[in-house]
Amino acid sequence: MPTPTIRPARADEYDEVACVWMNSWVSTGLEDASNFLLAKLRARVPQEIEKGWSLYVADDNGTLAAMLALHLGDRYLDQLFVAPEYQGQNLGRQLLAFTRKHLPDEIWLRCVRGNEKAWRWYEREGFVFEKEQVEPMTGFAMKYYRWKKEGIAP
Repeated sequence: MPTPTIRPARADEYDEVACVWMNSWVSTGLEDASNFLLAKLRARVPQEIEKGWSLYVADDNGTLAAMLALHLGDRYLDQLFVAPEYQGQNLGRQLLAFTRKHLPDEIWLRCVRGNEKAWRWYEREGFVFEKEQVEPMTGFAMKYYRWKKEGIAP
C-alpha cells in the first residue's frame, strides 16, 4: 500500500478534516460522536487557521487519512489525528517526522491525560513531560510535553 501524501489542506477540505478529527478523537473513548461535536470542530478549523494554524492532511488518493495542525512560530504541534482506519500503520510517525522537518530544534505539544495511548506514544518518541493542568474551556486535564533536538541549549 502506498504511503499517503502529506500536503497543505485546502479550504474545500475543511469539513472532511473536521470529520477525520472527530472520528480519531472519538476512537480514544473520551467522547462520543455527535452532530454537535462535528459542528463544533467544523467551526473551529477555519477559526484556528485565522489564528495561525498551518494545516496539513495525509491524502490517500483522495481520502483524508489524517490531519496535522502546527503553529510554526510557537514551535507548537497543536493537533495530530489519524483516522481510525489508518491507525497502527505508522502514519502518526510519518506526520511527526514531517513536523520535525518544519520544527527541527524544538516542539511543544499538549495531550489529554485520558488519552494514554497518545501521550505514551509521544514519550516513546522522545517528548519530555513538562507539566499538567486543567484546560478551563474543556475541563480536560492536559499533559504538556517538549521535544528538543539533541545538542540544543535550553
